[in-house]
Amino acid sequence: MVFYSRRDFLKTSALGGMLAMGGGLPALARAEEKKAQAQYGLVTYQWAKDWDLPTLLKNCETANVLGVELRTTHKHGVERDLNKNERREVAKKFMDSPVTLVGIGSNERYDNPDADVLKQAKEATKEFIKLSHDVGGTGVKVKPDSFHKNVPEEVTIEQIGKSLNEMGAFGADYGQQIRLEVHGKCAHLPTIRKILDVADHPNVAICWNCNKQDLEGAGLDANFAMVKDRLGDTTHIHDLIHNPYPHKRFFELMAGANYTGWLMLEEGVLPKGDPVAALAEQSKLFDKMWAQAQDS
Repeated sequence: MVFYSRRDFLKTSALGGMLAMGGGLPALARAEEKKAQAQYGLVTYQWAKDWDLPTLLKNCETANVLGVELRTTHKHGVERDLNKNERREVAKKFMDSPVTLVGIGSNERYDNPDADVLKQAKEATKEFIKLSHDVGGTGVKVKPDSFHKNVPEEVTIEQIGKSLNEMGAFGADYGQQIRLEVHGKCAHLPTIRKILDVADHPNVAICWNCNKQDLEGAGLDANFAMVKDRLGDTTHIHDLIHNPYPHKRFFELMAGANYTGWLMLEEGVLPKGDPVAALAEQSKLFDKMWAQAQDS
């Protein structure tokens, strides 16, 4: 499928970039080894938003959650204003840890009809791409994201798709996959498919987000089939115990597609009690559910 060849391309690009920085090979080698099958990871959205980087790495190792997408603006502090030495320090922390930096979770989006706002989003994305490259990540998450009054939907879709192609080409030079989160008013899968038909750069992929919209229209199976050729290296899932999303069937679909990326917890509802223990419980349940999906 598409994400296999893309991953091979990104692996080569990322290795070259990290070697040019004078290091990073051990972490990348570990990441590729982990991608022999789908792995469980964490998006630092709510459950880890108040952890600084050393705490995040320690807690993830304790919970056996060995991949993270770092959400911008959170306490871990991996942001665009880090200087060259600070970026090296972040990369070294990950190289010294069993936890893989999967990428950066930005909040940039390409729907705004204001040309200046759109330009600012693109420039910010480019800075996140450079940041992810410098600290050892392999991609940047972005959003589509909404439709606007008095602007035809087709015009917005075209703008988003062309913007993604531009970001995909820029990211390719840094070994960074552009991961379009299925989000906002564009979260319906037929809309995402239209965006992807414009955004045909091979370095642009989707980050499936386990939204309620996935179940609408023709249903989960049909919506998944609509976009599975463009799955990226990251997928967002939810609390496997309390969230009603049909993770079991979704895992079966992903296993059937031979998905070998990261399935990463992004859950808005904070756990009761010890979040590290809750994260460890989620990780164990994921292993069980993924194994069952592979056998189905």
